[in-house]
Amino acid sequence: MKGLILMSAAALCLAAAPAFAQHPHGGPTGTPGGAAGSHGPATGGNGADHGNADISKSASGSSPTTLLTNNTKLDAKLTSNLQSKGLLPAGTDLKDACSGFKNLGQCVAALHVSHNLNVPFACMKADMTGTTPAAGTACPAGSGSSKLSLGKSIQSLSPNADAKTEAKNAQKQSDSDIKNAQTES
Repeated sequence: MKGLILMSAAALCLAAAPAFAQHPHGGPTGTPGGAAGSHGPATGGNGADHGNADISKSASGSSPTTLLTNNTKLDAKLTSNLQSKGLLPAGTDLKDACSGFKNLGQCVAALHVSHNLNVPFACMKADMTGTTPAAGTACPAGSGSSKLSLGKSIQSLSPNADAKTEAKNAQKQSDSDIKNAQTES
């Protein structure tokens, strides 16, 4: 009888293990290592409170535009917070600014890098999304010719900066901004 109980307990543990192994580890951007790098909170979900697992899932699976359209409170709060920090110009729609990015965490990290290193956001966006820079933007030749990671974009646009450190700092700032906007909305 004792052996049967132990076997049942072991079977239960083994059945639960795959569920834990499937936890998303992409962080706010859904990229390996996170939004550019962490396993922190992602980006918000659809406004319903289903716990962090659903938030992480929606962050790695939704475009920033879709996510912000479905969660207007997050959009309004995050936009306001980013504008108050001088990261997003007044009157700029965050959905438009983040269009083309893989996820919201990646976009917000790019906004931070742009601000921290005084690099035009349009150039960061072009490099990270692989799109032509906005007209009238003074980006280096070749900007937007292919999709680059946050770190590679930093190397390209600010060669004297420590790209790894700057990317890590921007990812932390992004995670914090998104988490704060979620708790406030």
